[in-house]
Amino acid sequence: MKYLKSLTHILLTISLLLISTVACNEENSLTLPEEQVTTDQAALEKIVDEDEAIESFEPNYNEDQAMSFVLGKTASEIFPVRVGQKMRLVEKNLNVVFEGDTAYGTLTKTFEGVLFIVASTDSLTGNLDSTDFNVYEKSFTTTVTRKIIFVKKDNSRNPMKNWKISAVSLAEGGTLTENIAIKSMTIFLPNGESINIENPNEYFLSRGPSLRRSIPILSQFQNVTVQVELQSVYPDKDFVTLTYGALRSNKMKRAKKRFTLKREEFDGTYYNRLYEAEWRIHQARGFRHAVVNAYPYQVIKDSEAPVESNSWGMPYVVK
Repeated sequence: MKYLKSLTHILLTISLLLISTVACNEENSLTLPEEQVTTDQAALEKIVDEDEAIESFEPNYNEDQAMSFVLGKTASEIFPVRVGQKMRLVEKNLNVVFEGDTAYGTLTKTFEGVLFIVASTDSLTGNLDSTDFNVYEKSFTTTVTRKIIFVKKDNSRNPMKNWKISAVSLAEGGTLTENIAIKSMTIFLPNGESINIENPNEYFLSRGPSLRRSIPILSQFQNVTVQVELQSVYPDKDFVTLTYGALRSNKMKRAKKRFTLKREEFDGTYYNRLYEAEWRIHQARGFRHAVVNAYPYQVIKDSEAPVESNSWGMPYVVK
């Protein structure tokens, strides 16, 4: 009996080690090992991989599961109560143009996603416990881009010591459809200032002293309001959400809000809509992202409608 227990313990330990090894290999499969960093290109790739302001986008873009998110009753084919997207990074590329002591990078990431919709085919009665739900899964692919400016700080033989990030743009991605598009985003900061973005990949936030606007520094428990102007070909109001709060090292702080429609005008071709949401800054300090995801509403209410989306992401830091 003691022998069997010992053998069981050994097998369990080996299994855990194998699982841990596989997990580490998967997690670092897109990260360049430090011993291979012998060129400026490789150094910039590693600097980006280790930058919290940039890498905090993904844990807020990848919602992991259908999140607790009550939508209410809709006159549709399915009646959703929870919606969330799970994103898996499958490819990334940093294209860099060197101009003297400055380098301009375009970071492109491709994600394979699954949109999870927990819904009922029967009209919701208000008592969610008594309703039978199905989980609808919709696969899709998105491409997310952002631009990065690097400046040279040294001429060491070690390329890792030569460069630093000077500024980063906002991230933009989606399914490359023209049927729905975010046209602008305005963030109203607690100090009375506001940030207005019309082209996320050309709106740069500084990582240090600069003439450019710096990455917003926010305090714990402050409230921030964000407005999104959106253009859609569909008459039904869109499904627009804000996911925020997750750290690269701690995804448990992730939260999600749905935008409310404030204004709508039809110009003969597009419905131009203004949406608004408010988020509360979490207690934990560090770099984070606020990610806006916009879907046509039939993507959520029609079990057969393909996924169309547009997403913007803005870094901020909690101190």
